[in-house]
Amino acid sequence: QVQLVESGGGLVQPGGSLRLSCAASGSTISIDGTDWYRQAPGKERELVATITSTGYTNYKDSVKGRFTISRDNAKNTVYLQMNNLEPEDTAVYYCNAVGTYRRAFRNYRFNSWGQGTQVTVSS
Repeated sequence: QVQLVESGGGLVQPGGSLRLSCAASGSTISIDGTDWYRQAPGKERELVATITSTGYTNYKDSVKGRFTISRDNAKNTVYLQMNNLEPEDTAVYYCNAVGTYRRAFRNYRFNSWGQGTQVTVSS
């Protein structure tokens, strides 16, 4: 199994910035793509940003120009840089990754979620 560990959430004032990290455990991992989702109280989980192994990125319309998703393949880590944060960005943020890991000379597919990190934007 592949575990994802998120970090970087916190409390920030409107207009501030945060950088979230999503680190995948294990050394023999090939990640096809990673998504960041968020879920606000009383709302459904929504897709915020995507990055694939080829470097393709995509964003929810409301975060375009403010959020940037990137990855460090050597560290198996994906980042979400969030600038000019708004109160509407307040939510628990989750990362999700799909790919392949190798164990005992065999390849296995995985689809893993992080534990979530709270982002609160408030004055």
